[in-house]
Amino acid sequence: MIESELFGHEKGAFTGANTIRQGRFEQADGGTLFLDEIGDMPLDVQTRLLRVLADGQFYRVGGYAPVKVDVRIIAATHQNLEQRVQEGKFREDLFHRLNVIRVHLPPLRERREDIPRLARHFLQVAARELGVEAKLLHPETEAALTRLAWPGNVRQLENTCRWLTVMAAGQEVLIQDLPGELFESTVAESTSQMQPDSWATLLAQWADRALRSGHQNLLSEAQPELERTLLTTALRHTQGHKQEAARLLGWGRNTLTRKLKELGWSDSQLVCKD
Repeated sequence: MIESELFGHEKGAFTGANTIRQGRFEQADGGTLFLDEIGDMPLDVQTRLLRVLADGQFYRVGGYAPVKVDVRIIAATHQNLEQRVQEGKFREDLFHRLNVIRVHLPPLRERREDIPRLARHFLQVAARELGVEAKLLHPETEAALTRLAWPGNVRQLENTCRWLTVMAAGQEVLIQDLPGELFESTVAESTSQMQPDSWATLLAQWADRALRSGHQNLLSEAQPELERTLLTTALRHTQGHKQEAARLLGWGRNTLTRKLKELGWSDSQLVCKD
């Protein structure tokens, strides 16, 4: 019961309330209370919280005497509180009471430069806890970690480093040592807004399989094949007219001719009508 947790209760306030219990506000009197995921707080509890912030006092559940407290509040949420206010799911007056000093903590995907340093730190912490030598990250592995989506943010990265400390075969962590679900979650996030049969979805799935197999230099492998496919399709669509195919691809004719040579195609392999 969240009200009892925050504000405490009197003896006999409800079944099982055999003694008086101080809530978090009383326990934090003279200090700071951290309220996590406040955006999910029920409206009736929001009302009680607003009264504490406005008046500096509250009533225990089942109580009749006000309890005065002096507590500083730090609140956190993953929700968009302005949107919750517009939807009627969060009190506007409470929002403005809380929104005094606002700190935005961006997700890992918005501060990728922090990922390698955090990973090395968590590997060292896990090694100390387990009494083993800290694992090292291969440069390719470090780059792969930086590219991942990390929907679980820092906690997910920390847990991954703990897992690698136990499960990675060698002292140096290779790409193939990474748990497969990391790539699956990244592909799922990056393709969630794509059509299931779109070329981007299929390409992302191919890249996922290749990375999990330890492939490197994916771009140098994929780019010629992509150009080959586009060229073939454009030439087929134009019945071999290279100038028209170049226009469809957004290239000049000289660029198309150069690409054909790079791919090892000769005019004898084409049905050209230029």
